Amino acid sequence: MINQLCVLSTEKLWFPEVDTALCEPDGLLAVGGKLNLEWLKVAYDRGIFPWFNEQEPIIWWSPSVRGIIELDEFHVSKSTKKQYRQLKARITINHAFHDVIGACRAQRLDKEGTWINSSMMTAYNEAHRAGFAHSIEVWQQDRLIGGLYGIMQHGVFCGESMFFNESGASKIAMWALVSWLKRHDAHFIDCQLLNPYLASMGAKSISRSNFLAKLKAARCYTIPDRMWQPQSLGEI
Repeated sequence: MINQLCVLSTEKLWFPEVDTALCEPDGLLAVGGKLNLEWLKVAYDRGIFPWFNEQEPIIWWSPSVRGIIELDEFHVSKSTKKQYRQLKARITINHAFHDVIGACRAQRLDKEGTWINSSMMTAYNEAHRAGFAHSIEVWQQDRLIGGLYGIMQHGVFCGESMFFNESGASKIAMWALVSWLKRHDAHFIDCQLLNPYLASMGAKSISRSNFLAKLKAARCYTIPDRMWQPQSLGEI
C-alpha cells in the first residue's frame, strides 16, 4: 500500500487502512473528520486514536509499533505496594471522570503542554456519559490524589492518560485497573506509545500487525453489565 496522509471529510465517517499511515512521523494516518462519540468508536475499533494540539486540526494516528500491557505481565513494585498502604488509598471507578481528565490535562499543561485540549475534553466526557470512556480514581480520604482514564468497548482497555498528586498514585491507579480487568477476564491494555514510565510496569512494544490481530481477537469479549458502573473497590 502507498503511505500517504489522508484528508477526511466531515460528511462521511470513513478512515483509510492503517497500513497507509506515514512512516515519518510514524503512524500519522489522517487529518480532519469529526471528534465525537461515533467517530471515536470506529477509530478505536480499528486501532486508530486522535492526538493533536489545541490550535491544530483533528489528527488521527496508528503507529507501526504499539505499546501494550499484557495483564499477566504487569509489574507492581514493592515501593508502589508500600505507598498504597501508607496512603491508605481508596479506589473508585467512574466516580469522578470529569475531574480525572481535568487533572490529567492540568498536570501536562503545567509541564510540557498537552494534547488534552478543549475538543478532547468535550469528546471524552461525551464518551463517558455514553458508557464508552471510564476512569479509575485514587483517593486519600476525600482528596483525589491520582487516576487514569481510557476507552473500552470490548476486551481491550485503551489507556489515554493518568495523573498523580501524590507520589506513586498513578501507578496505584494502573495496578487497580489491571486487577479489575483480570477479575473480568479482559484481554490487555493498549498504551498507544511506549515510554520508560510504562515500561517500568511491564509494558512492551509490538508491531502494528500483531496489535491488530490481538484487537480483532478481543472483539469477541462482552463487557459485563456491572463492570463499569460507578462503584468503590476493596483491596487491590
